[in-house]
Amino acid sequence: MIALLDLGIGNLSSVQSGFHRAGGETHVVARKEEWEELVSSGQTVHGVVMPGVGAFGDAMFQLRASGLLHVVKQVARDGLPLFGICLGMQLLFSVSEEHGSHVGLGLLPGRVVRFSGDMKVPHMGWNTLETVKGHPLLQGVEKGDYVYFVHSYYALLQDEDHLLASAQYGGIAVPAVVARDHIYGTQFHPEKSGEVGEKLLRNFVQLCGATEPLAKGGVARD
Repeated sequence: MIALLDLGIGNLSSVQSGFHRAGGETHVVARKEEWEELVSSGQTVHGVVMPGVGAFGDAMFQLRASGLLHVVKQVARDGLPLFGICLGMQLLFSVSEEHGSHVGLGLLPGRVVRFSGDMKVPHMGWNTLETVKGHPLLQGVEKGDYVYFVHSYYALLQDEDHLLASAQYGGIAVPAVVARDHIYGTQFHPEKSGEVGEKLLRNFVQLCGATEPLAKGGVARD
């Protein structure tokens, strides 16, 4: 089972539908207490997803107010697969310049900045992916495949080794897929990206299945 974190800023139904098509069972969690109930109920959590649209600062506020900030940090420490979608991916980084300066989760080094230049903002629509290196998350995803973006800000990576795929927009190579150990993110919306997005979600489900799950209050270990 995959836990979807409800930050009050995303269309969870479309993400749930995307994972359902990809063969993944999901459970929505809106507060720390709900997470604790889920884990203590004996259900097995294989991975966690942070979807989101909206403002970076609002999302971080909601993470703190709901207690889910503690949950995300614990998940990251315990090695459970964590997947951020769109704004959820941006939250993985150290800081964002959206409407001021806001501290992020700091799970990926880098900062989030607004598009600048002669281009339409937000970046909205279908763009092709340029794969940078192979990774199980991108199994079956090819260079030139189209995916769907909606965003006004993008990540500047401090470590390019975390970049799996990019997309060109206005002369900028936008990080489209990132990964560091068990932490993953896509700037685009895989749940709205047709067969290509479904492949990626299915790959994440499979990665979750290959990881020691969280059950009954802790991570199973050998």
